[in-house]
Amino acid sequence: MTAGKAEPAEKAETLAWLRRISGDLATATIKRLDDSLPWYAEMPPARRSAVGLVAQAGITSFIQWYDDPTSTPWIAADIFAAAPRELLRSVSLQQTLQLIRATVEVTEERVTGRSEDVRDAILLYSREVAFAAADVYARAAEARGLWDARLEALVVDSILTGEADEELPSRIAALGWHGHGEVAVLVGTTPPQLDVDQLRRTARKLGVDVLIGVQGTRLVLVVGRAQLARNEETSAELPFAEIARRLEPGFGTGHLVLGPTVPALVDAGQSARAALAGFAVARAWRGAPRPVEADDLLPERALAGDPLAKQTLVERIYRPLHTHSTDLVSTLWSYLDNGRSLEATARELFVHPNTVRYRLKRVSEVIGWDATGPREALILQTALILGAIGTDATRRRPTTLRRTPQ
Repeated sequence: MTAGKAEPAEKAETLAWLRRISGDLATATIKRLDDSLPWYAEMPPARRSAVGLVAQAGITSFIQWYDDPTSTPWIAADIFAAAPRELLRSVSLQQTLQLIRATVEVTEERVTGRSEDVRDAILLYSREVAFAAADVYARAAEARGLWDARLEALVVDSILTGEADEELPSRIAALGWHGHGEVAVLVGTTPPQLDVDQLRRTARKLGVDVLIGVQGTRLVLVVGRAQLARNEETSAELPFAEIARRLEPGFGTGHLVLGPTVPALVDAGQSARAALAGFAVARAWRGAPRPVEADDLLPERALAGDPLAKQTLVERIYRPLHTHSTDLVSTLWSYLDNGRSLEATARELFVHPNTVRYRLKRVSEVIGWDATGPREALILQTALILGAIGTDATRRRPTTLRRTPQ
């Protein structure tokens, strides 16, 4: 690419004139930026000065390019080398293009009527500068994307291992996390072709934000409610079970486990531990739905030795029933031991079957599980066994023998 043809003498005269007015062009450009671009006027002095350096470098570079058009690739890149590196993080590509446009407009206005050759050169050069700007921002975005991916993996790993430290909130903020409330962790398998962008788009439509971690064949999503614009379809907050169902196509084949809801991201480790424990034993439930909640896998998790599952079963089932009424505990024991037969339970307890029905209804009201269903019966029976073991161990705990004084 070359600038328009001009006589050597005419070109030399034009170059001399451009060098004389370069300072005035820079001053006029800064004034134009101040008058027409609100974001520039609101900048702190240091950044305004850096933007001025870019504008001045652009004018100087144009004069050099007009003198030797073959230097385009190097001179155009040098314009942005004049700015401090932090300017790339504070000025967007759109704002940079507005800066280029203002500079070109001021220069065009000054050369109008003097030389068509110079005007054509400005148009050609502005195109080169625009491409150079796009290249600078593309490389910066690529580097930032790689850094963000590593940082996101580090954050997710910290949540999964429970090794959160005081730096975790700042790392999460650096990722642009929009979560403001409840969080749940979703664990499944990594698909052969993972589309991270599609997962994020789906999450935004559902009014949530996600942190994504890939650990070999395992895909982990930390899902948090986000302060994002919602359409009419998602104007109300969806339950996490429904959110997991809509995110399910982004996972590979196999089990998909949703951890319990926790109040904030700093508590996500609790949800992650439950989800991971559930994912490890999900194959033990033949009819497990996809996705399945980790709390629906409490019996399998407890049998596998998960202390959190054991504690949850005892605290949410055994202790509330025992505290409420020992009759409810004995009725539930008998009902489950007799194969969920109302008549057999009534005979063993010497009560009417309707009394058994009433007590089972009270059990459901107290703890939220219905003993008449086969799956929930397994959960309740496991809780009773663990509660009885824990109570018996407490009762049998040896006490310190005291020496009787002689």
